[in-house]
Amino acid sequence: MIPQSFIQDLLARVDIVDVVGKYVQLKKGGANFSGLCPFHNEKSPSFTVSPTKQFYHCFGCGAHGTSIGFLMEYSGLNFVEAVKDLALNNGMVVPDDDKMLPAQRAEVTAKSLALSEVMTKASDYYKQQLRGAEAAIAYLKKRGLSGEIAARFGLGYAPDAWDSLRTVFADYSASALVEAGMVIDRSDEDGAHRQRYDRFRERIMFPIRNTKGQVIGFGGRILDQGEPKYLNSPETPLYQKGLELYGLFEARQAIRDAGYVLVTEGYMDVVALAQLGFPQAVATLGTACTSTHVQKLLRQTDHVIFSFDGDNAGRRAARRALDACLSQVNDNKNIKFLFLPKEHDPDSFVRTYGAEAFAQEVQSAMPLSQFFLKEVSGDSDLNTAEGRAKTQFDAKPLLQQMAPSGLRLQLVRGLASLTQSTASEIEALFELVQPVARIKLAPPRSKRSAPVGLERQVLRILVTHPSLSMQVTPAMLDDAAKLAPDGAHMLIQLLGLAQGMGEQANFAALAEALRMTGSDFDPLIAEIAEQTESDINVVAIELAGAMRQIRSQVLKSEMESLASQGLRLPEDIARYREIMQLQDGLRRQAEQEAAGR
Repeated sequence: MIPQSFIQDLLARVDIVDVVGKYVQLKKGGANFSGLCPFHNEKSPSFTVSPTKQFYHCFGCGAHGTSIGFLMEYSGLNFVEAVKDLALNNGMVVPDDDKMLPAQRAEVTAKSLALSEVMTKASDYYKQQLRGAEAAIAYLKKRGLSGEIAARFGLGYAPDAWDSLRTVFADYSASALVEAGMVIDRSDEDGAHRQRYDRFRERIMFPIRNTKGQVIGFGGRILDQGEPKYLNSPETPLYQKGLELYGLFEARQAIRDAGYVLVTEGYMDVVALAQLGFPQAVATLGTACTSTHVQKLLRQTDHVIFSFDGDNAGRRAARRALDACLSQVNDNKNIKFLFLPKEHDPDSFVRTYGAEAFAQEVQSAMPLSQFFLKEVSGDSDLNTAEGRAKTQFDAKPLLQQMAPSGLRLQLVRGLASLTQSTASEIEALFELVQPVARIKLAPPRSKRSAPVGLERQVLRILVTHPSLSMQVTPAMLDDAAKLAPDGAHMLIQLLGLAQGMGEQANFAALAEALRMTGSDFDPLIAEIAEQTESDINVVAIELAGAMRQIRSQVLKSEMESLASQGLRLPEDIARYREIMQLQDGLRRQAEQEAAGR
């Protein structure tokens, strides 16, 4: 867990205008900045960034959040990745539990920066070399690629020379070049050093970017005949192929626009499909699809379509993708599998039959449930007991990967129908249901009504200006609990976070903390994000007035309760008179504040 105090300090140091401005063209307008929303299609700006609130909000689609939330939504980073990215760019070190000493952490950070610099320089060099490489340009044109697409994906060319990178790096013997995978050291059998040379030579270069747009590796495609046809960067501290997807950085906006992501097998599929009108494509990097790949994709969209070649290798790749999906899928995600004719990959299919035909293939792709049942039944003879048993045997480990969900239930029912069983028999055989004695049911939680009136006014004030939470006393909180128990529940949660932040608490830090708790505050935060900044001194008076009204209503309710009982006891009469005096005091306070304004 990253301490909340660090999140607060980080958001205080970061300027959201700088963070968002790297990805969205912003224009100053009054106190805020505006631009075209990166999360939905629009022609006139409805996306605003508030420097005072350190918050963004779109009046069109409702997207809103802090700098952390923006990186999570736009770049597909998880919370920890977004925090680490912001911290790195602002000279801060994220505290964690890896027990690494400060000197060790500094060394790791320095090495990462050195490797990033190597990859950036190499990428720039290869792009420069492509401009004068006639054979490489001719090859790309033959594949139908325009200069615009080549520039978008940063394509380059590695010259036909053993040490062309020597012209880029003054110290060609630097260890960072080997660690980054850009050069290879050849040694004698006894281990003595003999020669260093470039890994990539005479190849079209496809830079691989992470979700932040940094070059972390390369894929190199040979121009003529030869092996390997594609040469990939080795795994390095920057690049692990089981974690990254080619083209994801370039495809993010297109994925949002299209409403789905298309997963292919290779670099050229991605680039060619972007050229042909399908820029929402990405590719695995010479490895099987992993659960991490699927997790990254599902951060970008709820709809994933795997489109592999129609040959046997493509079928095997699809099966591995199915295995990777099962632990990640849930009921609000839609995963499909597109199988093209054996002689085609996505690129060749579009060129042969056109974009409209390919779009139709995408539309009619096979749902995961259908592919699952097709795979587990395989070549089994379902007319025999042995064939049905084999199908169940193959399905068992796959279903056991899945969390309990509606989709798993549907797959169980489909498998039961296929193998002449019942769903309960499959669940018992596969141990998908725990024994009743082991199940602990949480007590039902009644749905809390949304706060209204005074309690909502107080919550809105304290979310907007959390530093004012220090003015809320236990007695005030007790009054709020008597007046509106539901609102008080939220107020207790809010005060616990805001008062823990102290006098330096601000809207962005509190909003981020509330988002992490999965609280009921999101509608209120969205409303506040739409409003102009309010003067804290004026709002402090408004808070005092609201709490006074709550106190007055609680006292009034107590008076009515005493009166309804007839005021028969002396202590009831005394309390009634005391309440009248308290009410009178509250009225005088209100009059004095009104006169002071």
